[in-house]
Amino acid sequence: MSANQRVRLNTSFSGGSGSHESDIFNERVLLLVMESMKWDVQVLCRTASLCRRLRAMAKRLLWRELCLFRAPRITETLSNGVHSSRMNGGWPALAKLLFFCGGCESSRNFVLSRPKPGHFVTEARFSKTSGKSFLTKRCRGDLLFVSDPCEHRLGDREDDLGVFRGVFRGFRESRTRACLIARQAALEERERCPYCGARVWSMTTAGLVPRNAAKRLGSHDGALEYFVCVNGHLHGTCWLAPLSSDEGANGEDEEYAMDGSDGSGGTGNSSGGVTDGYYDDPTVTNRFRDDAFSGCST
Repeated sequence: MSANQRVRLNTSFSGGSGSHESDIFNERVLLLVMESMKWDVQVLCRTASLCRRLRAMAKRLLWRELCLFRAPRITETLSNGVHSSRMNGGWPALAKLLFFCGGCESSRNFVLSRPKPGHFVTEARFSKTSGKSFLTKRCRGDLLFVSDPCEHRLGDREDDLGVFRGVFRGFRESRTRACLIARQAALEERERCPYCGARVWSMTTAGLVPRNAAKRLGSHDGALEYFVCVNGHLHGTCWLAPLSSDEGANGEDEEYAMDGSDGSGGTGNSSGGVTDGYYDDPTVTNRFRDDAFSGCST
């Protein structure tokens, strides 16, 4: 960067000589404000929606810092420990994926009587152990985090609807992407990623859904559908089979009991931050209203 460019940049943030622009446009001040609020997602969404300048600042810096504060271990893993690196699909998309259930609509392989809108979640748990269940044997070398399904009641069915999401590390170099290309799987015409807006592959159509995926979700075989976008974001739906009283206590699931919580939906982290538990399964928690991400689309 040349000396003239640095002068113009400093002038733009200080408001120039004789100008007293609000300190909200100062990055250091804004970082301190967000830190004092423990990176409240709702506040950041509203801040980013105020004007183009703040939205650009949030896209370039603030969403990354939020991810590092609220979900440090999964963010460290996805970025390979290089915090300044670019995230596939962008940092706003990752933040939205961590705290937002994308809802669902009918697709060619999964029919719903009515669509379910997206919404914010008060708690989410992502596991790379669960992610292995969504990888075929040929793709087991990939690293994929998958959330627990978000349960939705539908009055016309006994089974609950489960909506889940996930993210690959280094998807462009992954074996899963290589398999999709080798099979000449076509990108879906109508479906888009709810987190970054990119085009997606249907893993069901591509024949890359392992049987273990349904078992991990607590669903019937064939009663699920999920997509992966070109940036490595995963989203899907399934029918959740009712559990009997003796299910869920087998040895295979012991590794999945990740954070030592009592199953009540909370982990005792009053700040709404992250309770990591085992490294395999970081738990992302948050507190906000459903409309918090409005005005901050990716």
